[in-house]
Amino acid sequence: MKVKVIGAGLAGAEAALYLANRGVKVLLYDIKPNAFTPAHKSEKFAELVCSNSLKSNDVFGNAAGLLKEELRLLGSITMEAAEYAKVPAGGALAVNREEFSAYITDKIAANPNIEFISEEIKKVPTDGFTVIATGPLTTAPLSESIGKLAGSLYFYDASAPIVAADSIDMDSAFIADRYNKGDGDHINCPMNKDEYEAFYAALISAQRATMHEFEKSDVFEGCMPVEVMAARGKDTLRFGPLKPAGLDDPKTGRWAYATLQLRKEDKAGTMYNMVGFQTNLKWGEQKRVFSMIPALKNAEFLRYGVMHRNTFINSPKALNPDFSFKKYPNVFVAGQLSGVEGYVESAGAGLLTAIYAERKLKGEREVLISENTVLGALARYITTENKNFQPMNANFGILPPLSVRDKKERKRLMAERSLAAVREFISEIN
Repeated sequence: MKVKVIGAGLAGAEAALYLANRGVKVLLYDIKPNAFTPAHKSEKFAELVCSNSLKSNDVFGNAAGLLKEELRLLGSITMEAAEYAKVPAGGALAVNREEFSAYITDKIAANPNIEFISEEIKKVPTDGFTVIATGPLTTAPLSESIGKLAGSLYFYDASAPIVAADSIDMDSAFIADRYNKGDGDHINCPMNKDEYEAFYAALISAQRATMHEFEKSDVFEGCMPVEVMAARGKDTLRFGPLKPAGLDDPKTGRWAYATLQLRKEDKAGTMYNMVGFQTNLKWGEQKRVFSMIPALKNAEFLRYGVMHRNTFINSPKALNPDFSFKKYPNVFVAGQLSGVEGYVESAGAGLLTAIYAERKLKGEREVLISENTVLGALARYITTENKNFQPMNANFGILPPLSVRDKKERKRLMAERSLAAVREFISEIN
């Protein structure tokens, strides 16, 4: 039986090559070179569009670095190509984009088990095995077809920042739900008038990230960035996401001048989302400006806010833990469509999808990677019930916590636990 892989970006390339290297015949579809999305220019596969950086290489102190090491152990073509095409970038892994894409394209072209077909797939094939890996700029007809399978489809990513729970200054915050209606799922970060005015001045003058022309209308129609909202007037935020009404500060017994609410992002309460703070500020500016809120002065940002064109499904409702559709268990979703955020995360999701698909195709028992790994934690996050679901990148906050106070030591132990779990997973699947 041949497996259809739709899309030859990072996730699709990972899936196609993994399956082909394991003896599976693959039909790889992509609109290139007959057509291009608004973001793509090269005829080569696995094209990097927004950046040549694959983030940190620090295995024991950064979740993005740890994820890369997990993928190296699993034999990722993305990591192989990155090593071949890497350029000096300090502690980060950056690549020559042309060399990176060419390396992966050559590997695909040379594989006898991969047949490449330049064709736009307009409807998801549900007969046989299919891996959908068309990414954030999936064409309109295919998007419609995917949406019908998934029950819904999102066309932009408007995410607020997420902070680590243990980095919130609770001496400057308090737990309460508005008008005491709830179960204490919110941490509230009050500001007095002087603090708010300093924060407001910094926010409206902060630098914003540049967007592609094709992104602008889609993104801002559905969700207004907090900095755009603030520019409408000095008190706009105080009647919006910083509304203090119904939140009695136990230190004063009154409502503060302005209050940011943080909402639990996971059941364990290790991550908190900045409610209503969708933003298009540059990441460094988010750190600088949002840290001016007293309770966030030492905040560790696990995910920064993003606003960009990013087609993705409501994975917690639509997908099984192996990335297959609940209604169509032989149809898998890989990469950014599944709700992961970032180049390496997309590649990892593509590789993991292929591992699961191959086992199902060959009638072997299901073996899921441990949630103690970054890759496994991402898979668990995007397939676990979440009514406020937004795409997620690699970070230590999604991993099961360890009761170790020192952050550096805790991350090191998490990394060691993760790599041991990956090796165990490799032993099981082989």
